[in-house]
Amino acid sequence: MIEILVLYYSRSGATAEMARLVARGVAEIDGVSARLRTVPPVSTVCEAVADTIPADGPPYATLADLRDCSGLALGSPTRFGNMAAPLKYFLDGTSELWLSGALAGKPAGVFTSTGTLHGGQESTLLSMMLPLLHHGMLLLGLPYTEAALETTRSGGTPYGPSHHAAAGDKRLSSDEKALCRALGRRLADTARRLAGA
Repeated sequence: MIEILVLYYSRSGATAEMARLVARGVAEIDGVSARLRTVPPVSTVCEAVADTIPADGPPYATLADLRDCSGLALGSPTRFGNMAAPLKYFLDGTSELWLSGALAGKPAGVFTSTGTLHGGQESTLLSMMLPLLHHGMLLLGLPYTEAALETTRSGGTPYGPSHHAAAGDKRLSSDEKALCRALGRRLADTARRLAGA
C-alpha cells in the first residue's frame, strides 16, 4: 500500500483541519492511504514537553513514519513568517534519515495557516520546503489549473494550501478546503506514479 504521511503541528485547530482535508484528498486516489501524525509542543529551551502519547488526536510522529512513507504533506501555523518551533524541532532530529537518503525521491508538499491575511503564508511555506530539499524530496505545489487559486479571497497559494484564520475564525473557506484536498490528491497521484515506475 502506498501511504502519504500528513505531518503537522497545530495550536488552535486550523492547521489540524487542513491536515484532515489533505488526508481526505489522498484517500480519493485508488490504492493510496494517508497517515495523520503530529508533533508535541516544545519548551522555551527546545525540548519536547508532552507525554509520549497525546491525550487525543493522532499519535506523535516517529522517524519510522517518515522513513516508511511514500510521500509527505507537512503543515504548520505561521510564526513570524516561519514554521512553528515544534515542527522545526522534529525536523532538526531527522539527520539519520538525511544521512541514509531515506526521503530522497519522495514527493512532498506543504501547507500553513496564519492569523492575518499578510502574516507570512508564502514565506512559511518556502521555509518549510528548505529541509525537504535537503532531504532530496520532490516538491509539489498547486498549479493554476486548480480553479480555487483564481477564486480564493482568503488563503491559497501556488506554493501550497494556506488558510487565513481571521480574528480567530478557524473555519476554512470552500476554496481553502478545495486546495487542501487538491494537494492530497497531487501527492497521492504522484506517489502512485513513482511506485509504478
